[in-house]
Amino acid sequence: MSSNHFSLHSFFPMENKIQNYAWGSTSSIHDLFGFENKSLQPQAEVWMGTHPKGCSMVTFDQHLMPLSELININKSAYLSSEIAQEFGDLPFLFKILAADKALSIQVHPSKNQAEKGFEKEEKAKIPLTADHRNYKDTNHKPELVYALTDYQAMNGFRKYDEIMGFFVALNILELADLVNDFSHALTPQGLKTFFSGLLTLSEQRKHNALEQLLTYAQAHQDQIAFALIIDLNHQYPYDVGLFSPLLLNVITLQSGEAMYLSANTPHAYIKGTGLEIMANSDNVLRAGLTPKHIDVNELVECTNFIPIAFENLILSPQKEGLCDNYPIPVGDFNFGIIHSPKETAIEVLGAEILMAIDSDLELCNQAGDVMTLPKGHSVFVPAYIESYLLSSNGRVARAFN
Repeated sequence: MSSNHFSLHSFFPMENKIQNYAWGSTSSIHDLFGFENKSLQPQAEVWMGTHPKGCSMVTFDQHLMPLSELININKSAYLSSEIAQEFGDLPFLFKILAADKALSIQVHPSKNQAEKGFEKEEKAKIPLTADHRNYKDTNHKPELVYALTDYQAMNGFRKYDEIMGFFVALNILELADLVNDFSHALTPQGLKTFFSGLLTLSEQRKHNALEQLLTYAQAHQDQIAFALIIDLNHQYPYDVGLFSPLLLNVITLQSGEAMYLSANTPHAYIKGTGLEIMANSDNVLRAGLTPKHIDVNELVECTNFIPIAFENLILSPQKEGLCDNYPIPVGDFNFGIIHSPKETAIEVLGAEILMAIDSDLELCNQAGDVMTLPKGHSVFVPAYIESYLLSSNGRVARAFN
């Protein structure tokens, strides 16, 4: 590829797929970014990346083409030779996510678990599209979410004594043996047994237990967990996932706060709009708040039953000038927010996606070519440009390697 090509193609504005999942908001993405929604469909996610379920489109030599095809022209140039060698593709998927209803409680497998699980299901000849298929690929799926509005979620198990306190107060007959066993083993194994027992209750026992849970919750709506249970029951009536606010940390991120969700950690997004960046994977093991398949055995094997302290959930950024960079313990992606840059020089080590959050952004390459991008839109920046100048009157999100 000639150096002339590089000077001609510094920035690639993206056309991104909007996913109209039922839990999405009909108004939030429009209100924040002005995206049209004349049919008032739920706009759940805007995907920025190369995932085959929603690959972004870019213009190359006046032709619209998938971003994946552009990268395939010369992976080392577009991604960097290191990223091309390690991942072979853009290793992250970047999203706007707008939840009006709760998503299912999920656990994502580790890389090793995904590789083994995918191979096992391939050998069993389970179709990729089968409802009971657990592994769609061989990758892990760590995630970071950055709140654009108040953003309620559940993330990680509560402390053992907190969980025990809730279930002792409930005093549900159908759960008495499970609670008693857990009270004598406030350990990862004890929680694993308790969690598995909840998910495998017979239909009659589950119904009776949920009846008692909802009666108690009605009388204790001054507590966040029980108010949430009532709300979730309107969305997923008599779903075993209604117990989850008593098991998991319930948190509301304020606009501008971020949270990391590691592999093997149960979590659910409940309501709000944010930016989400994740490893490029579609592996999900569900644990409730869903009509979809729940494979309890596989879920339990892929879940870490060690509590996460509530005060450790919010991720503090490392500040470098105008940039807030969030420390992430995986190599698949980095994430940062740049505050009102004025011709701020950014060094490029790998492929990047920039998104204008609050107002238009302006990019300038080393040759002096300038590109302006409207708020809510994104641009793919290839590794080969090495550096650029960035300007905006508001925040700019940066997904990069």
